[in-house]
Amino acid sequence: EVQLVESGGGLVQAGGSLRLSCTVSGFLFDDSGIGWFRQAPGKEREAVSCIDVRHGTTYYADSVKGRFTTSSGNAKTTFYLQMNSLRPEDTAVYYCAESNWCPDRLVATTHLDFGSWGQGTQVTISS
Repeated sequence: EVQLVESGGGLVQAGGSLRLSCTVSGFLFDDSGIGWFRQAPGKEREAVSCIDVRHGTTYYADSVKGRFTTSSGNAKTTFYLQMNSLRPEDTAVYYCAESNWCPDRLVATTHLDFGSWGQGTQVTISS
C-alpha cells in the first residue's frame, strides 16, 4: 500500500506561481507513475500530469503544457508540480496519485488507473 500526502496549495493571483509537493511512503514500484489531477467544483476529475518514476519521463495535459512541470526528488519519495503562469481556470483541488504506469496520453478516464490517492490540496487563483 502506498500513502501520499499533498501540500503547497494556497491563494495566488493570476500570472503567479505555486509549487505543490507530494510525499510518498510505503512500497513504490520502480516503474510506477505518479500523477497529478485536479477537480474544480461541479467538474470531473482531470488528469494534469504524470511522471514515470523509473525514467523521469513526464506527460502533460494540453491545458497545462508549457506552464506546469512535474519532477521528482532524488530519493523518489517526493514529487513536485511546479505551476507557472496560473490562470483562474486552474482553480481546483489538486491531488497526487499512484499507478503502475503512466499513460502515454492523459484522457478523461486516466484517473481510473490510479489506485492510491492523497487527500488533496486547494489551489485558488484570483483574477
